[in-house]
Amino acid sequence: MTSTHACRPACAACCIAPSISSPIPGMPNGKPAGIPCIQLDDALQCKIFGKPERPGCCSGLQPSLEMCGNHREEALIWLSQLEDLTKP
Repeated sequence: MTSTHACRPACAACCIAPSISSPIPGMPNGKPAGIPCIQLDDALQCKIFGKPERPGCCSGLQPSLEMCGNHREEALIWLSQLEDLTKP
């Protein structure tokens, strides 16, 4: 069972590792995997968090122990592997 927990400060793995096909302000064609979202600030916080222009795939993603692991590097690896497994 996957448990939900709060985001880890200065992680942003979910804003870097996966690709996003939805338009993002500043990235009208979405975001390639492994590229930081343009909406990340210097503190690795989303500048459009909670705003209507934030893509649904972003707001629908919820942190979990499975996805986030014990540290940022685990989250980046897990999300990168998931991205590779789900490529068309």
